[in-house]
Amino acid sequence: MEKLLLVDDEAEIQYSFRRIFASSSVEISTANSGEEALKLIPKLKPDLVLMDVRMAGITGLETLRRLREIDAKLPVIMMTAYGTTQTAIEAMKLGAYDYLLKPFDVPKLQEIVHGALKVARDMRQVVSFQPLLESEDYEGGVVGRSEAMQRVFKLIGQLAGSDATALITGESGTGKELVARAIYNNSHRSEKPFIAINCAAIPENLLESELFGHEKGAFTGATGQRVGKFEQCNGGTIFLDEIGDMSLPTQTKILRVLQNGTFERVGGNSPVRVDVRVIAATNKPLEKAVANREFREDLFYRLNVVRVQMPALRERKDDIRLLVNYFLRKFAQQQRRSPKSIAPEVITAFESYHWPGNVRELENVVQRAIVVAKGDAILPGDIAEEIIRRPASAVVASEAALPSAPGGVAVESHSSSESVPTDLSSLARLLFQWARREKSLKVIPAVERELIINALAETKGNQVQAAKLLGVTRATLRKRVDKFGIKQELSIT
Repeated sequence: MEKLLLVDDEAEIQYSFRRIFASSSVEISTANSGEEALKLIPKLKPDLVLMDVRMAGITGLETLRRLREIDAKLPVIMMTAYGTTQTAIEAMKLGAYDYLLKPFDVPKLQEIVHGALKVARDMRQVVSFQPLLESEDYEGGVVGRSEAMQRVFKLIGQLAGSDATALITGESGTGKELVARAIYNNSHRSEKPFIAINCAAIPENLLESELFGHEKGAFTGATGQRVGKFEQCNGGTIFLDEIGDMSLPTQTKILRVLQNGTFERVGGNSPVRVDVRVIAATNKPLEKAVANREFREDLFYRLNVVRVQMPALRERKDDIRLLVNYFLRKFAQQQRRSPKSIAPEVITAFESYHWPGNVRELENVVQRAIVVAKGDAILPGDIAEEIIRRPASAVVASEAALPSAPGGVAVESHSSSESVPTDLSSLARLLFQWARREKSLKVIPAVERELIINALAETKGNQVQAAKLLGVTRATLRKRVDKFGIKQELSIT
């Protein structure tokens, strides 16, 4: 259970918080003053602090200043009924996670609190870059013994000892953010903040404001000044994931930060100076984007000081057994159970599969197998048929044999006497075989539900990106989530 410390001298506020979070897995402790909070925090070790600005004794801002000296990673949300622009600016400059005005919008409050708790979990996650032995605890680790991963480990160690900008490249699901965290956790900035931004998950019209902040009146809805992630991360490390999706105007500002450590807030004229290490990642070929004038050449060279190329899982098959053991133990610890065993033929099938989704796909497959396995062992029947029955060589051969239709959809090849089925055709036949065995199965709703669950898991719950992935509107996605009762299941994805 995660611990939340509420620092507020109003009994009504304390009572309200206990009611708001009564049904969640959050344990609430309270302090009536900043002095009491400073004494309580070392003993309680909370995951998140919510604190009033105006209290008897030392102010909330002074308490925040002292908290930053004790623990720079502890997320703190400031609250007040007397909001002023300067107070908000000062709170964010001191490193507050967010700033809320009373009275609260309860759904918004819950969203911000749960977001801050996730940040706290991420900040506590220390990623090891040393080669891992089977007897070691892999929690949060980059797992691998293959030659390709050994090269990655060495680069992480070299990067951790410097402030050089790094560019991490590789397919989706290869572990780029884990490597970024490994660099951060082993650097001299490890006691300062680490902030990860998915550039593809934030609408373009909001990304610049999210990164650099904005001035009051900069655009419709900008009712006050906002401090961006670069200022919040001063002294620490910022991870810009999917930087290849960033617009050219925002790229220009990133370039300026890298060149001289300054930028201007949206709608502002005064330069803001920061000391932030930038680690970027992309699954797109940036050299091609530069050639097509979709990515600034000067920014590419600024980012590409040291490149870490993450190998695809199919290029490091020797690590699959190690990764499977890691995931079995990881999920067993989460469920407080003994790890399940796994049949040798399943491992053999895993080592023969193409893994288009890389390590993330392997993790999802293992998690699903643990859920559906009826006994203490994972058997071939617990794994999707396309993995068990279709080795990587067959996938590569069929993909090579099939020409592409408009839009990138594979079509049947009629170049030989026997038609080669598309992946979708094969999948449809498998579903119909399943439906014949399970008379109660309704194919279309079952497939639609599973696609939504996987899309939300793939995008870490971001409904905008999940809707794009599925080719539907966000409103349609929300209706389907409610229709299929998916919300409960999302907590385990």
